[in-house]
Amino acid sequence: MTTTGLRPQPAPPAPPRTDAAAPPGDGPPPPVSTLRRVLAHPRFMHHHRLVAAVLAANAGLLAYGLAAGWWRGPGAAEALGAAALVNVALAILVRQQHVINLLFWLATRAPTRWPLRIRWTLGKVYHFGGLHVGGALAGTAWYLGQLGALTAAGGRGPGGAAALATGYATAGLLLAVVGTALPPVRSRRHDLFERTHRLGGWAALLLLWAQAGFLAGGPVALAASPQGWALAGLTASIALPWLRLRRVPVVVERPSSHVALVHFDHGVTPFPGSSTAISRSPLWEWHSFANVPAPGRSGFRLTVSRAGDWTGRFIDDAPQRVWVKGISTAGVANVETLFRRVVYVATGSGIGPVLPHLLAEQVPARLVWVARRHRETFGDALVDEILAHQPDALLWDTARDGKPDMLRLAWQAYRQFDAEAVICISNRPLTWQVVRGMEERGVPAYGAIWDS
Repeated sequence: MTTTGLRPQPAPPAPPRTDAAAPPGDGPPPPVSTLRRVLAHPRFMHHHRLVAAVLAANAGLLAYGLAAGWWRGPGAAEALGAAALVNVALAILVRQQHVINLLFWLATRAPTRWPLRIRWTLGKVYHFGGLHVGGALAGTAWYLGQLGALTAAGGRGPGGAAALATGYATAGLLLAVVGTALPPVRSRRHDLFERTHRLGGWAALLLLWAQAGFLAGGPVALAASPQGWALAGLTASIALPWLRLRRVPVVVERPSSHVALVHFDHGVTPFPGSSTAISRSPLWEWHSFANVPAPGRSGFRLTVSRAGDWTGRFIDDAPQRVWVKGISTAGVANVETLFRRVVYVATGSGIGPVLPHLLAEQVPARLVWVARRHRETFGDALVDEILAHQPDALLWDTARDGKPDMLRLAWQAYRQFDAEAVICISNRPLTWQVVRGMEERGVPAYGAIWDS
């Protein structure tokens, strides 16, 4: 275990630690308050708050419309359809890669002289998926309301039986997309979720075009309507990443049977902290990995760790070419620029998303990396590269020293480095242990929330 730079807190300065056990009395203090403990709970994370905010806004619109009579009479179907389209547009556009990068760019414009509380909140920008979920749920509910209004008209309303038939088909697809996205289904059947989301979403969009044409009275009328323009914008947003679909050569280096380092050099050098989606079967499944560009060199690397069937096949049967699409997209660690000093806590291949920030050195940082036999698993070259930029890093070898108390290590590094924030890249349980534990103690902390 490499432990340079970590000393007990709040004891006087001591020589660098070399033993596996943490010294007594240097663990995190109790949570600062009951309120902070509640707000740090995963159920109250900003992702869920955004979902609730979107649903609350739609509930307010529903109540106002009931009082104003919008949802009754001959214009009810059109009003309900407009509400559905606005929410579906929110769900689609907030996932668009250019929009994601814009949100991160705006959130990280805040200078570090701003109050920590404001910067802490801006750093939660990666929870934007809550807008996607809220918009999808509300849009589906409004669409079912519109379908109910058309059904009540018995095919005598706008668009006739054709609008009703396409409406039922669209509703079935929307319910399938929403149903497979529910956490219990998504976690157990991720491939089903991904394919239903992609292929079902495309089919639903085509049916929405058809239904909108029937309701408008024909293609010419639809082209001149707000609904037509909105659908055109959404179609362009969905198609844009696929217009950049290409198959590119890669060089795969395998330092161990657990990890593959994938080298790209096809004329693209992404910004540090971004991610790229790759695939071997572009219609069926995509997997995103953090880009690791090297300063002064073209191209970039991805770190693929054995974590399932797809990654296992990728490592055992390395391809010579893979598919890529769209543009590189900002990730959670990009919020580092909101703070004067940060601590990175990574486990295993979580070093992948962290490494480009360590190499870029935009913000003073301290690394805590917990893994099994770092050099045997990830190779001497990678470990030496990390230590060249992070000579004071804590590298904890679980094969020799056992599993550590991650929160304790994070707190020690935070105190000793005088950091403002902690960024954790790990599996779900450990990420929540660190993020929740630090935030309960009044420390800004960030980590992936698995909402995309």
